[in-house]
Amino acid sequence: MIVFAPLLGILVLLFIPNQQGRWIKWIGIAATLIPLVLAGWLYVDFNQSDGGDQYAESYSWINIPLNSELLFNEQGTFHLKFDYSLAVDGLSLPLVFLTALVAAMAALASFSIKKRWKTYFIMFLLLEIGMLGVFMARDLFLFFVFFEVTLVPMFFLVGIWGYMNREKAANRFLLYNGVGSAIMLIAFLIVVTTAGFAQIEGPDGTSVYFTGSLYEISNHLFNEPQSFVNTDHPQSPFFMTEGLKWALFLMLLIAFGIKLPMFPFHTWMLKVHTEAPPSVVMIHSGILLKMGAYGLIRFGILLFPEQAKEWAFVLALLGLINILYGAVLAFVQKDFKLVLAYSSISHMGIVLLGLAAFNEIGMQGAVFQMVSHGLISALMFLLVGSIYERTQTSMLEQLGGMAASVPFMSGILLISGMASLGLPGLSGFISEYLSFLGLFGSMKIITAISLLGVILTAVYVLRAVMKITFGPMPEQYKSLRDARLIEAVPMVTLVAFILLLGIYPGILSQPLDTTISGLNQFIQQVTVGLGG
Repeated sequence: MIVFAPLLGILVLLFIPNQQGRWIKWIGIAATLIPLVLAGWLYVDFNQSDGGDQYAESYSWINIPLNSELLFNEQGTFHLKFDYSLAVDGLSLPLVFLTALVAAMAALASFSIKKRWKTYFIMFLLLEIGMLGVFMARDLFLFFVFFEVTLVPMFFLVGIWGYMNREKAANRFLLYNGVGSAIMLIAFLIVVTTAGFAQIEGPDGTSVYFTGSLYEISNHLFNEPQSFVNTDHPQSPFFMTEGLKWALFLMLLIAFGIKLPMFPFHTWMLKVHTEAPPSVVMIHSGILLKMGAYGLIRFGILLFPEQAKEWAFVLALLGLINILYGAVLAFVQKDFKLVLAYSSISHMGIVLLGLAAFNEIGMQGAVFQMVSHGLISALMFLLVGSIYERTQTSMLEQLGGMAASVPFMSGILLISGMASLGLPGLSGFISEYLSFLGLFGSMKIITAISLLGVILTAVYVLRAVMKITFGPMPEQYKSLRDARLIEAVPMVTLVAFILLLGIYPGILSQPLDTTISGLNQFIQQVTVGLGG
């Protein structure tokens, strides 16, 4: 119901005439509120003491008969099997709610869209379906389908409704993410044809199949020592060697690192953040970047924990580069959009630090950072859109004195800036504190150097906020209108959640605790030979 609720809005929009712009906008907004209500219900009803998958549903979806040469002259069937399999656990639950929340807020911000409203909201709702499906899918092929569903509408949302160089930004987005998806698909196919291979003896003979089920693949890899993927037989094509495991882990690291984005695969994201309309950037920065981190955890680390843990130092180093590189370049930018774009690179580096800790605190910090940055970046780009609509610029040198003409928006901008730099009492502080604390025990030097990023963040955030809200005001901006109700509602809502996470982090940590504890214990058991 949550995944396909936006489809109801798409179906209604198909019957609305293109000229009914106001109706189209309100129907598009209403369609995003349905999954938000359902996701809130899901969050409240979630059993926090159960760390495994809940609300699981699985149906036979794709079943393709294959040639039976591998049946070794036995009677039976041989087929490729992909299931429609969805579930949520403590890791995916907060990201599902974050997706529904940010999508609803971005839909409200879409009132500023000036053309082709019907096509815009159809693409917008299709994008939301893909994002929700990504965080719930429990089959590799289904995950890939939902992942690809997000690329098509995002390409058109940037290329049609963006700014001056929108086509270049859309093409670069598609090129980089297409390459990442291709690498991911190749890795998934190798996993399916090795760890996904199973043979079942039945009354009608031998049933042999390749499956994309995440449950079965994980079970074959870690719980069945005699499975084909773990049996080193000269005639077996299914054995996964150490070299193959390393190759698959690196492929998934690159594929999801492009989405994260991880240095040096970040340049495409800068174009999208500067050329896409603000409502679309709210989705992109708030949700789509988190798909990279989620995929890295779910498939990179949990399917190949030994390789991931051996590369803990490399992950931490990549996180350090992201943090410092993003922060230094954010400080010298003259365009507020680019300040926020480089800030996103810096803040996603904190996610890598938390993951590199390979302990419960660090992983919690990584997930907190994903959720916190999703809220803060969505709020920041909402403000950028409101300022640009009034002034037709986002250049810091051309802005100033906004606190006098738009005090409400200036106050919200100050709060979002304080959250971004990690002020205690706001969500940014909790996520950064947990990530750094988790890594400090094993990599003190990298943690200490990474803390420079916090100082630089305070410098570039305060620099940008002060330039916009104080100083001399250009004459033409003295009569600007403050936030309208349609803008104030998402601003206040996002600020409320940022405050809620900062004051009461238990609302996120409680459903997260059991799942993260279970995942951490699993990683420690598998990697016990690597030093605990």
